[in-house]
Amino acid sequence: MKLSLIKCHGSSNDFIIFDEENSSLKLVDKDRAQIAETLCNRTSSIGADGVLYISESTNAQAKMRVFNSDGSEASMCGNGLRCAARYIAERDGLNKFSVETLKATLQVEKVESLYEDIPTYAVEISPILFNLDALPLEMDSETLINQPVPEWHHSLRFSALAVPNPHLITHVDAEVLSGSLQKEMAEKFNSQNEWFKDGVNVSFVVPFSENEIFVRTFERGVGFTNACGTAMSSSSLVEVILERSEAGIPIDVYNDGGRVKCVINKNEGRYDHIDLIGNATFTDYYEANIDEGSNQIVNTAHLSGTDEELIYQRMAQAAKEYLSSKLAAVNN
Repeated sequence: MKLSLIKCHGSSNDFIIFDEENSSLKLVDKDRAQIAETLCNRTSSIGADGVLYISESTNAQAKMRVFNSDGSEASMCGNGLRCAARYIAERDGLNKFSVETLKATLQVEKVESLYEDIPTYAVEISPILFNLDALPLEMDSETLINQPVPEWHHSLRFSALAVPNPHLITHVDAEVLSGSLQKEMAEKFNSQNEWFKDGVNVSFVVPFSENEIFVRTFERGVGFTNACGTAMSSSSLVEVILERSEAGIPIDVYNDGGRVKCVINKNEGRYDHIDLIGNATFTDYYEANIDEGSNQIVNTAHLSGTDEELIYQRMAQAAKEYLSSKLAAVNN
């Protein structure tokens, strides 16, 4: 059978939208993992960081599941949720609704454009979990917020939280950012180790000024990506906890793929949820030929492209130039 696919990205973190409701396929998770590995291969197929599977939900407008390029499933993906939100919004003619994800049902909304006429969506990031059991992280402590861990590094301080996928965050300067430490640390924590049995997303954060940061993330199951939505959200939350930014005030978050805004929502002394605001860009339309007996991808064909990427790249270039000047200032 033939099935339409959409190539898209949030902050250049790219995905393929696979609408299960548009097919008669009966997929199990083994099929979803195999399809993701096939479609995300950048040499032999379309290429992407992951596949967004859209299906029917009993308690929300739709359900989104995210399978990474290595076939593993992510608990959540903020950049992917923005893309899924746009697809569902345009498919169903809605601007505000809820989407069921693996561990939570989240609110999404079409909002004012981030730059020129880039399609922009705000998505809820929650729940916010500080207990280390939620990651899980094996450590003789209940939480880890801006603390040194000598066995990890002699001088860096670390914060850990789940939203609900796990994140490890540390603040560095631009010189450390350009070195190999993040890759070495992330690979250690995402292979067999005594602390993170399920792996972890590792982010290096460079603060620029109040309500303005840069985040680079090594994603569990993917590697370095241009941006990770939940990592940028988690990093923004740490800024508020450390009183470098304020709750309720948009934080400009720069990344290798552009920029987003994050708003930390605090209610009665508790961090309630995070609003992640950014682009949902559709770049290409494809058609996949799928064998109904095995549920395997036989081949794909490119149908057409869009001009949305040209607009996004104008914003990305402006962000890149600004980022270069800020990193240079931090170095000096």
